[in-house]
Amino acid sequence: MVTQTETETQSNSSTWTPPQGNSSQWGSQRPVTLTSTSTSHANGSITFNAGASLPDIEAIGPVSSPLSTWQKENNIDPNKQVKMVKLAHMRYQHPNLTEITTFMRDFGMHIVKQDSSDNGVAERIWFRGYGPDQYVYYAQRGPKQFLGGTFEVESLAELEKATQIPGASPEGIIDLAAVGAPGGGKMLTLLDPEGFAINLLHGQEPAPKGDFPTKVIVNDEVEKPRVRKFNRFTPGPAAVHKLGHYGLCVQEFAKQVEWYTRYFNLAPTDFLFVPDSSAVAAAAPSSSFGKDEEGKAGDEKEGRQGTKDVAAFLHIDRGATPVDHHTFFMSTNKTKHVHHCSFEVHDYDTQHLGHQWLGSRGYTSVWGIGRHILGSQIFDYWWDTTGNMVEHYADGDLVNNETPVSWSDAKDESLSVWGPEVPSWFLH
Repeated sequence: MVTQTETETQSNSSTWTPPQGNSSQWGSQRPVTLTSTSTSHANGSITFNAGASLPDIEAIGPVSSPLSTWQKENNIDPNKQVKMVKLAHMRYQHPNLTEITTFMRDFGMHIVKQDSSDNGVAERIWFRGYGPDQYVYYAQRGPKQFLGGTFEVESLAELEKATQIPGASPEGIIDLAAVGAPGGGKMLTLLDPEGFAINLLHGQEPAPKGDFPTKVIVNDEVEKPRVRKFNRFTPGPAAVHKLGHYGLCVQEFAKQVEWYTRYFNLAPTDFLFVPDSSAVAAAAPSSSFGKDEEGKAGDEKEGRQGTKDVAAFLHIDRGATPVDHHTFFMSTNKTKHVHHCSFEVHDYDTQHLGHQWLGSRGYTSVWGIGRHILGSQIFDYWWDTTGNMVEHYADGDLVNNETPVSWSDAKDESLSVWGPEVPSWFLH
């Protein structure tokens, strides 16, 4: 029997299910939104590609602000925030647990525990990777529903502090051991202003780490450390290490950003903006939260005049300790729904082998393989069997509280530096 504890959230689910089976990266089932940019010049010369690992301040550019300044401008007191440590696991509801179990295994996870009804039908399944988390994905049987991401917090006191946040579940803090969750722990569920669930966790016992993949030695044109060693690979799923991030499509962007950054130690790494030339926006006072959906709040900062923020990439602020470039993101959309969740894998070869495996099993590719600009991750997005988007990623950026908050133009070209053209269904 599925308990009330495991079904406490609002759905925000989509009734659209993507086509099943393989789809060409360039085929008619994948309408693309931009074309490749030529490197040829009028005089016939060609600009060769180049890459470099630049300091964050240099890479970000002048349209930026220190995090402490941004927090002060928006009256955010870090001392009052609930202190998160990391993103631990995702929670979803699926109508067919048999199908999603097959997909999750092909995606690179394995079952750590399964609960079944008296007639043997699976009701709840916990999936893990090879990292220290007891599980990185929780699935329960029922109509398609997003049950939120789950963040570990520093202490029980932080969990209790969160019960005072608007949107906290009246059920309060629950004991996960009482409902059979591996590793136990205490959990609190909250609903954000648009009704999306966010779960907070404390006291879960860490799981023993699995075996880490061997690091492949790479030769370049100058340094060639791999001598009399041949690289060889085993086909199969791309083993998942940990949950990295997830994101939402929202309708009240400014209100959502304010709620998440005021009550939790989620700090913006990057904002994306679009032009907003309305007379009201030009005359309005400054606001780093962006404009509301009628464009009534302006931003007078140099480089952002006449714009409104429409997307945000947020990291968990752990002070000087390096953390992932983003653990949570939001973007403005015509409908509100979960966009995707993303799991870290070992390296570039792992991703390609995983991509090849998922394709051979008949699943539908969303977009990939490519490399993002913001966050720098190598990405590979897929549809699961319920119609949710999931991602493998590798080689992401790390930031800390010295990394400035950045603003960039929200064009399709800002999504990746290389890879297949972005399909319209990724943006919708």
